Amino acid sequence: MNERASRNLERIAVESLRKCVAKLTRISAGRWSVADAKVSLRSMDEAIAAAPRGTSAGVYFDVTGELPFASMIVFRPDDIEILSRGFLGFSFSKLPDLSQAQELLLSELGNIILNALVRSLSGAMGRSFLPSVPKCVQGEAQFLLEALWTSLDRSRRHSLVAVTLDLECDGSVTRSEVFAVIPDEMENALSGALCTGD
Repeated sequence: MNERASRNLERIAVESLRKCVAKLTRISAGRWSVADAKVSLRSMDEAIAAAPRGTSAGVYFDVTGELPFASMIVFRPDDIEILSRGFLGFSFSKLPDLSQAQELLLSELGNIILNALVRSLSGAMGRSFLPSVPKCVQGEAQFLLEALWTSLDRSRRHSLVAVTLDLECDGSVTRSEVFAVIPDEMENALSGALCTGD
């Protein structure tokens, strides 16, 4: 990963998610924003070692084909009341495990946010991507990151795009993280497409 490729990935991710959260803010009870973004070169083991400890809930999907990649958004299950109130306008009660309705809420949010990122990558590269059906999983952050790497070569280092989103509602804030694992082949294709478009 070179510095220019890293900047391009970060720019595309941030621009797409800023547009997405602006739309979510217009239709939601809460206010969404992009809090932070970074691109790093990581293996699965390195990403897991850097992951925060504690239970999380993730929505992820794989994009297969000539240039496969994977993306995920990680939510905090303890903040389900803020997430539901901020998105739907009313709160779900916090339970020891996510209920089916709560999983559906997170899956819908994840689908909206992750598709915004995939569409931007697709547009920048001039290629069509077909994501899998979103999957919602709950567990330790390390387990979720392992799921993110399922369809990719775990032994290789890939560009890991990480964007932090904040949702503020009624004075409370919850934070979510969007991840995308971009293999070299896709990064090179993206750089080539952007150079051609310059």
